[in-house]
Amino acid sequence: MRREIPSVAAMAGLLVGSQIAAIALSPIFAGAGFQAFQRPEDVTNTVIYLIMILAFTAVILGLVRYKRQNLAKYVIMASIFITLAFILLLPLFYALDYATGGTADGVLLGNVATVLAFAIAAGLVYLLVKFPEWYVVDAIGITTAAGVTAILGISFGTLPAILLLIALAFYAWAVYRTKHMITLADELTSQRLPILLVIPKKAGYSFRQQKSLKEQVDSGEEREAMFVGLGDLIIPGILAVSAFTFSSAVGRSFLGVLPNGIIAFGTVLGSLAGFMVLMRYVLKGNPQAGLPLLNGGALLGFIIASLLVYGTVHIV
Repeated sequence: MRREIPSVAAMAGLLVGSQIAAIALSPIFAGAGFQAFQRPEDVTNTVIYLIMILAFTAVILGLVRYKRQNLAKYVIMASIFITLAFILLLPLFYALDYATGGTADGVLLGNVATVLAFAIAAGLVYLLVKFPEWYVVDAIGITTAAGVTAILGISFGTLPAILLLIALAFYAWAVYRTKHMITLADELTSQRLPILLVIPKKAGYSFRQQKSLKEQVDSGEEREAMFVGLGDLIIPGILAVSAFTFSSAVGRSFLGVLPNGIIAFGTVLGSLAGFMVLMRYVLKGNPQAGLPLLNGGALLGFIIASLLVYGTVHIV
């Protein structure tokens, strides 16, 4: 177990890093009106998003079941391409604006940023297809996770975000109980897709030579790497970004950090605590559904931080 500590620490760093990056990106996306829903406080947003997740998962599982893995791969690759282009657009726009000293025409910058965003996204997807090594998968995965978390976080008020975390925790537990999680994870690893982050346990590990995850689990063979789904980073992070975006700025501040920043940071720490509990189970050799513990930790962190800052649980 001691030799797995570096891998666990790296995974914890990716979890926290992606959420911190999402919080930092959220004002940029919010300022440009990149919300997925026009009324973030509407709880029906949660229902709509849950239906979308269920439909997408059903499509992928159906394609896998009926031996249409290549089609499933194309669907996911197309989704990754569009998502990356969308995520990269605004950072590239502001980078170009800064590089030109703020003197260039905004429309021209927007067009150039759009072309660059799609070109870079295409290059990254091409690299992923041709050289799907673990560090390529992780780099694209963490970029996607940070951007998606930021956009979804500004799209859900704190109440819809809380309901989303609770619903997806139960959904993840149900999927785990039906063993579909391992089937889907096995297919994703075999296709070398950046829907999972890969943390090698030893030097020299190659994701391109990764054996069947399902076969390793069934045989009890020690796995050469640890895996975490992007959803395990994104979903608890949604509440952290939502808290940062929608929590009131009126309340107790600590060390110059405003109340909304404290609530967001407390939520991140809560998800990290949930992750540490999760790792106690994973290190025993059994895959686990991450969201019940990660979301539970994030919710607990949000509640504790809110009580410290406002004296009550502040939900928008």
